[in-house]
Amino acid sequence: MLKGPIIGIKKVNRETPINLDLRCQMIFRNVLDGIGKTPVVKLSRLFNDPRFEVLAKLEMANPGGSIKDRPAKYIIERGLADGSIGPRSHIIESSSGNFAIALAMICSLHKLRFTAVVDPKMSPTNRRIIECYGGNIELVTEKDRQGGYLETRIERVKSMLREQPDAIWPNQYANERNWQSHYYGEGEELLHDFDYPPDYLVLGVSTSGTIHGITRRLREAWPDLKVIPVDAFGSILFGTPPAVRELPGLGASRVPELLKREELGQAIHVDDYESAVACRQLVKYEGIFAGGSSGSVIAAIQRICASLMKPARFLTILPDRGERYLDTVYNDQWVARMKERHLARTLKIFTETTLEQKV
Repeated sequence: MLKGPIIGIKKVNRETPINLDLRCQMIFRNVLDGIGKTPVVKLSRLFNDPRFEVLAKLEMANPGGSIKDRPAKYIIERGLADGSIGPRSHIIESSSGNFAIALAMICSLHKLRFTAVVDPKMSPTNRRIIECYGGNIELVTEKDRQGGYLETRIERVKSMLREQPDAIWPNQYANERNWQSHYYGEGEELLHDFDYPPDYLVLGVSTSGTIHGITRRLREAWPDLKVIPVDAFGSILFGTPPAVRELPGLGASRVPELLKREELGQAIHVDDYESAVACRQLVKYEGIFAGGSSGSVIAAIQRICASLMKPARFLTILPDRGERYLDTVYNDQWVARMKERHLARTLKIFTETTLEQKV
């Protein structure tokens, strides 16, 4: 069971006194104080088998719309506090999605310049959000040796650092403050939310900051917790070959410095079509309008439940909202194209398996 009181609704009339202290506690100094303390929801409609309990922390409830608000705030504000980031610093980061949006929001409030180094896969919606916050866009178009753009984007960041003496690279792929933000953030919050531990922690992996931060904190209290990383089909994070993938926010075309595979369990790979189907199920059954990587973890949990023979309690994170995926996950034509790719891959695997069995 989740901890915490059930808050009822009390009718207020002219005679009902207002608790001014409570009211003041609900007023933040600015929007950044609203980052964190996100709700946990039981997905009882989508997972209606009584043997399984699936609990999801809604990181989409952060002010910037995603889990990336946490590391962006932590990295920038710690940097300002210790002097590694100055009042005239120019923050430059390789990101086409949520981390860039979070940095744009936070830099705007701290009056810092920000540039996102992006690639052609960036959605027009994300670009517009960054620009609304006052961020700049630096576009790279050359693919890297893995067929993606990550290495190319990082090389552009490094060249900008050489050219601009006031430039600072947060480097979410190697910055220890990335995973620390989740250790002291969601990890700490979840320990206060639960009265007994889940059996499985199922989390998506990209920079690996989220999964390592949460896992390291929770395992201090729950050492038997089973951690299952979820990677994108086509990502190379766990030693699989690169392949075409379109959804951002999950997987990578290079292994980040933060990733420690030995701390994690066997990865489950989910392709773009499976992620989209699960996202649409979240909307249909739970009323949760989530982004692509949320669908990925839901699809992974569904796969695990299909093979489990005993009851289990699952905990996962839904990283962002669905508005940024209207042109992909929630576009019927895009999903049909991903379905064709999914079926072709499934047929190829079936054919190869059948031939091996005959031999």
